[in-house]
Amino acid sequence: MDAKSFHYGDQMGSKVLRETIASYLRTARSLRCEAGQIMIVSGSQQALEISARVLLDPGNRVWVEEPCYSLAREVFALNGCQVVPVPIDQEGMDVGAGIKRWRKARAAFVTPSHQFPLGVTMSASRRFQLLDWAQNTGSWIIEDDYDSEYRYESLPIASLQGLDANARVIYIGTFSKVLFPSLRLGYVVIPPDLVDRFLAIRRAMDLGPPTFHQEVLADFIGEGHFARHLRRMRVLYGERRVALVDSISKELGSMIEVLGGEAGMHLVVTLPNGSRDLEIAGRAARQNLWLWPLSPSYLDESRPGFILGFGGTAVEEIPRAVRKLRNLLTTK
Repeated sequence: MDAKSFHYGDQMGSKVLRETIASYLRTARSLRCEAGQIMIVSGSQQALEISARVLLDPGNRVWVEEPCYSLAREVFALNGCQVVPVPIDQEGMDVGAGIKRWRKARAAFVTPSHQFPLGVTMSASRRFQLLDWAQNTGSWIIEDDYDSEYRYESLPIASLQGLDANARVIYIGTFSKVLFPSLRLGYVVIPPDLVDRFLAIRRAMDLGPPTFHQEVLADFIGEGHFARHLRRMRVLYGERRVALVDSISKELGSMIEVLGGEAGMHLVVTLPNGSRDLEIAGRAARQNLWLWPLSPSYLDESRPGFILGFGGTAVEEIPRAVRKLRNLLTTK
C-alpha cells in the first residue's frame, strides 16, 4: 500500500473490487450489471438501511416474507414504514396474497434463491409475477441473495435481478456467509438511475467503506482463490448437511418435519403446534446446544420449530447434538 491508500477512498468502494464483483455476478448469478452500479457496503444490513432510506418514506407499506429475517423488518420499522407480512408457500412469496393485502406497497423484500428461514426457492412463475407487480405499480423489489452459492441438489438458481427488464430490483449480496461475518463486506447492485441517490445517502452515513480489506478481497477473487474456496466449502457443507439430515431421520423420525435442506448453511425443523420453541431453546443453551427458535420469525400466526445451522459444526459432532435435541423434545 502507498500513502494514497490511507486517505478516504472511493465512496462507492474500490473500483477494482467492484469490477471483480460485477464480472463474478454476471457469470455466476446472471445479473445485468456493470461496476458503476455496485456499491460496497458493510454487509447486507447496511445495504438494507441505505436502500430503505433511498426508496421509502415514513408510512409506506413494505411487503416482507412471512416468516422473515427479523433484522430486515426492524430496518423498515425504524424508517417509519408499515410492514405487510406475505405468506410463504412451496413456491416462495405468495404474490397474489400480497396484492390482496396491500396492492400498492412501495417495496417488497424477498430472499428468492433460498428463502430465510424456510429455505424455499421461488418458482419462475412467481418471480415473473413479482416483477410484473413491481412494474405495474411502480414499486421496488429488494432481493437479498445472502447464500445462493451453496446448493447441493441442483445448480445455482439465477437471480431475480437478472430477469428484471425494467430496473425495479435492488440486489444485495454479502461475503459474511461465504467468507466470514467480521469481514463486514457486502455489496448492492443499484439500478443506474438510482446510483446518485444511493451515493448521497452513503456519503452522509459514513463517507465510504474501508479500503484495505477491499483490496485484499479483490486480489483473493481475481487470483482464483475465491472460486476454489467455494468448491471446497460446497463439499464440506454438503457433508455436514447429509450428516444432519441423516441424524434427524434416525433420532427424531416422524416427530418433526425438515424444511429447506437443499441449499444454504441451515435447515428448519418444525414442531407440533403448541410446542414452546423459545423455552426449549433456553433449556438447550444450558446444555451448550444452540438452537435458533423459528417462531420469532413470524409476525402473525407463528409456527414453532428451530433454524439449525450446520456450517460451523464438524460432521462427527452432529449425531451427538441431534441426540441432545431428541432428549430435550421428549423430556417435559
